[in-house]
Amino acid sequence: MTTPAVVWFRRDLRLADHVALIAAADAGAGVLGVFVADDALLTPSGSPRRAFLAGCLTQLSESMGERLLIVNGPPSEVIPRVAAAVGAHAVHVSADYMPYGRRRDEEVAQSLRAKDIELIATGSPYAIAPGRVRKPDGSRYAVFTPYFRSWTDHGWRAPARSGADVSWIDPADVGDAAVRRRRPEDLAAAVPDTLELPEPGEQAAGQRWKQFLADAVAGYDDERDRPDRPGTSRMSPYLKWGCIHPRTMLADLARLRSRGAAAYLRELAWREFYADLVFHRPESLRQSIDPVVDQMTWDYGSEADARLAAWRQGRTGYPYIDAGMRQLLAEGWMHNRVRMGVASFLIKDLHVPWQRGAAHFMRHLVDGDVASNNHGWQWVAGSGPQAAPFFRIFNPVGQGEKHDPTGDYVRRYVSELSGVPGQAVHRPWELPGGAPEGYPEPIVDHAAERSESLLRWENRPRR
Repeated sequence: MTTPAVVWFRRDLRLADHVALIAAADAGAGVLGVFVADDALLTPSGSPRRAFLAGCLTQLSESMGERLLIVNGPPSEVIPRVAAAVGAHAVHVSADYMPYGRRRDEEVAQSLRAKDIELIATGSPYAIAPGRVRKPDGSRYAVFTPYFRSWTDHGWRAPARSGADVSWIDPADVGDAAVRRRRPEDLAAAVPDTLELPEPGEQAAGQRWKQFLADAVAGYDDERDRPDRPGTSRMSPYLKWGCIHPRTMLADLARLRSRGAAAYLRELAWREFYADLVFHRPESLRQSIDPVVDQMTWDYGSEADARLAAWRQGRTGYPYIDAGMRQLLAEGWMHNRVRMGVASFLIKDLHVPWQRGAAHFMRHLVDGDVASNNHGWQWVAGSGPQAAPFFRIFNPVGQGEKHDPTGDYVRRYVSELSGVPGQAVHRPWELPGGAPEGYPEPIVDHAAERSESLLRWENRPRR
């Protein structure tokens, strides 16, 4: 006799192209959909990401006929209780390859086995699961370019069929005594009224992706470095929570032959490369892959904290840097080219270790994917695989003039400079009478701090 099945949603908040959901539907006499509000993940998450998650869960539940069960508690306790309450013999999930997720799933599987229930992992949040792409000798790839070639050669499956016609079990069948129920809005932390988050959920993800394919992907290779223009996809929040699967996106890109489509595919591969790297080296989320970088001289104390605070607030006196940091506070997102610039400024102009910047980003980014975020920071710090060398130091003025040549990006986010025309906005201290009232003077001299960074690099510990 076929018994019910449970599908445990995590970073896969959608019904389309969801192989774990299809496996549950094919195996069970009805499916109970559940999301666990796991405090171990929610507590350190910033309010933008939690608010967006709440919206995604609301949209998912609506697409399921309001039959998504949201529960709170340690997964190793609540998942077995939920599964037992509906008489399920299996809990289906998309595999998690991050360090916490792997530990959590091992604990859940052990708790389920005690009740004769199986945890079945099918698929993952990636086109190719971390650990799958390897060198001919079986070892991992430590550098992106050969990984990318092998990843492309390996290929990926076609998108799975839709799970929209699943027979959902009513959450009311799970007794209230078994679980602590939550509503999506219970998961959202308070956010400023001025915060502009993207429309959440699977439907919004599909619409934004279609719009990008129609309007911007052809020019992506040229436009992606211009924060003053809408040349990027802004799909990262949807990929973070699995409102769309990269396999779906890759299938659409395969029908295109533009340089822009090829460049975008490469960016998806970077996301998978970083996840693969963390799978093999989980310590790299906190430690530099090149340990010499962590052993260099970094600034701490009250003066360093004051400079860090100015950077966080977008009040460094460098307009391009401040625009990026204020965009982060206003939208929970920052253009990727600008992310590189503000990271370089923190690490190499303010001499603050990359880990502190990465932590600030994770508190504010709506797309906060720990593998991509932390290894993006390591790339700038010169401590990661195929990273820019440490002595590559971005000029905060030159970067603005190059990537925001009209000044429109700065004027959009730095209100004090909204009346400064053209490229002059990048050098407000050179205006007649100096910078407009209320805008700070540069907190450091870039040329002097660049020299200081190079000196510290020369005096770094030798292996």
